[in-house]
Amino acid sequence: MARYFNYFPKTLYSPTSESPSLDVVTNIISRFSFEKEFKENLAVYYEYDIQESDTPEIIASKIYNSPERHWVILLLNDIIDPQYDWPLDYRTLIRFIDDKYTVNANTSAGETGLEWAQSNIKSYFKVKTKTDSSSSDVEIRKIEIDANTYANVLETTTSYTLQNGSSVSVAITKETLTYYTYELEENENKRTIKILRPEVVNFIEDELKRTFE
Repeated sequence: MARYFNYFPKTLYSPTSESPSLDVVTNIISRFSFEKEFKENLAVYYEYDIQESDTPEIIASKIYNSPERHWVILLLNDIIDPQYDWPLDYRTLIRFIDDKYTVNANTSAGETGLEWAQSNIKSYFKVKTKTDSSSSDVEIRKIEIDANTYANVLETTTSYTLQNGSSVSVAITKETLTYYTYELEENENKRTIKILRPEVVNFIEDELKRTFE
C-alpha cells in the first residue's frame, strides 16, 4: 500500500499541542474511490475466486505484475479491513469462530466456543420446493422464521396434474443454520471478488495521480 499513499497530498502536523515544530506527513484522510457506475461496468472487470493461499499482494503480483497494486483490488471490492473482509483460511477461520463464541460457551464444563457454535441454532427456515416434470424446473423459496413457527411447520409433499398431462410437486420442508455453518458461509461469500482488467489499471493510476495533483 506504500506506493498508493505516495500519491496522497502532504499536510503539516504537530505531534503534540505543546510542540512548536511541524512535521510534513501524508494526509491519509484524503480519499480516492471508484464511481458506482464504473464498478458495475462489466467491461472493466472479471470475477475471481480467491484461493486458500491468496493475499491481495499475491493476486496483484500475478495479475498486475506488482504486489504494490493490491490497493486496486481492495478499493474495487470495498475492502476496508484486509484481515477480516478477506476470506480466512480454514485454520484461521476455526480459531476465529472459537474465539468469537467462547463468551457463549459453558467453559466451566469444558465446552469450547467452536463446540457451542456447532451445536447452537442461529436461524430457522421454511423451504418450499416446486418441481415441474414437464420442464424439469425446480423453484426453491427459503423463508426465515422464528423458532416457534419452525416447531409447528409440517413437512409435506403435494403433487397435482396439469391439463397438459405434466405433474407439479410442491414439498414443504424446514432447515436450520448453526452459528458454525453461518460463519463458514459468510467466509465463502467473500471468496468471489472483482478484478480490474490489467489494461485498465494504468488509466486508474493516472486518475489517482490527477486527483491529488
